[in-house]
Amino acid sequence: MSYRTIVVSPHFDDAALSVAGLLDALPRPAVFVTVFGGAPPADRAPSAWDRLCGFTSAAEAARERRAEDARACELLGVGQLVLDNPDAPANGARLAGLAEFLRAHAGAATRVLIPMGIGNADHAVVRDQSLQALAAAGLPAPWIYADLPYASVVPQWGTEAAARALAEHPRAGAPIRALTCSIAPCRTPLVKGELWVAKRRAVLAYASQLAPLATDFGEVLAVPGPLTHELVWAARF
Repeated sequence: MSYRTIVVSPHFDDAALSVAGLLDALPRPAVFVTVFGGAPPADRAPSAWDRLCGFTSAAEAARERRAEDARACELLGVGQLVLDNPDAPANGARLAGLAEFLRAHAGAATRVLIPMGIGNADHAVVRDQSLQALAAAGLPAPWIYADLPYASVVPQWGTEAAARALAEHPRAGAPIRALTCSIAPCRTPLVKGELWVAKRRAVLAYASQLAPLATDFGEVLAVPGPLTHELVWAARF
C-alpha cells in the first residue's frame, strides 16, 4: 500500500504534538509511524520519564502509550503503525524497519514528514536515517517538522521569525545546523478553531505524558501557546 501522507514519529506522541494541526491540509490515506514503539526487555526498569508519568515498569509504559496512540490516531483519522524498536537511546544504531517501511509504502506522490531533531538526540537519529532511506530509494525529499513542544523554547515561536530564531539558537538550533541537505520554511500554520479542537483532543489522548510536559514547558495546552503554532521545512536533496 502506498500512503499519500506518512508522518514519522520517533515516540508515540511526537507526531500529534508537532503536526496534528497540519494534517487536515494533507492528502489521505495518512499514517503515523512510531519508530520507538517496540516492547522493552521484560526485566527493564522504568526510566526516569516513565516514573514521572506514573508507570511502574517499562512494559506498562510501552503498553499504555501504544493504546494512547491508537486513540489519538483514531481521533485524527490516520492509520497507526508501530516499529519494533524499544524506547531506549538509539546511540546511532540502525533502526529496525524504518528504511524498509519507507521503501515499501512511500511513492512519488507521498508527502513524508520527519522530525527535525530539536530537543531529543533520538529524534535526530530518526531524521538522519529517514533522509538516508528516502534518498537511497530515489524518493522525493521530505518535509521536516519542528519537534514540539521543544521548538517553542525560542521567544519568537509562533511568528515568522521562528525558523531563523531556531536556527540561531545555541542548543535548539544544533540539529538544524547539522543537516546535510538544504531546507526552507514552507508551512507555519496557526492552529485555531476546529483544527485546534481536533489537535487538543488528540494530544489529550496521550494523558500519561501531560503532567511531565507541563512541568517542563508550563502551560503546554494554553491558547495561544506552544502547540497552537507549527513549523515545517521543505528539504531538498
